[in-house]
Amino acid sequence: MRAQRGKHGGRSFVPAVCAVLVPVAVGVGIYLFGTHHTPNYDNGLFGAHGTAAVDLKARLSTALLGLALVQLCLALWMYGRMPGARSAPRSVRLGHRVLGFLVLLFSLPIAYHCLTTYGIETTSPRVAIHSFTGCALYGAFVAKVIVVRSRRLPGWLLPAVGALLVLGVALLWYTAALWALNGNSVPGFSSV
Repeated sequence: MRAQRGKHGGRSFVPAVCAVLVPVAVGVGIYLFGTHHTPNYDNGLFGAHGTAAVDLKARLSTALLGLALVQLCLALWMYGRMPGARSAPRSVRLGHRVLGFLVLLFSLPIAYHCLTTYGIETTSPRVAIHSFTGCALYGAFVAKVIVVRSRRLPGWLLPAVGALLVLGVALLWYTAALWALNGNSVPGFSSV
């Protein structure tokens, strides 16, 4: 006699494992690259070098944070959580997907410059938090893609992973962009 697979048994285990292991592998892979890569402090970003590159990254990161907040608003609207808003038209869902892809693309030059120029650093709490959050951010993005594509994972997981992405972008902005734009200081951290 064959055993029947329950709602949470059998094949639903595979997406759950993928939703955890693949994002963790991405974050760990970025971490390992960053710790074993020799930093090159002369790297530029779109032709800017040194403090000019840091300033450019801070401004790009501020724009990225703005886009992430728009993403959050679109998600709240799609799921009927935007107070006072009517039901979201289908174009909002498409806009959310397109903007999400653009946010990812927009973040890549910033992350690439951070990783190849500085690597993973733990010289201060602010820098360590920034480094670890950067690794986790791309793992969270992979998790969101897996969760969106799976119909077998719990419904609460999608907004949870989406919220982690927005929080990750905000924490990265706070620990680097705000720090650079605010004269190398932010509340809660020393000037290192």
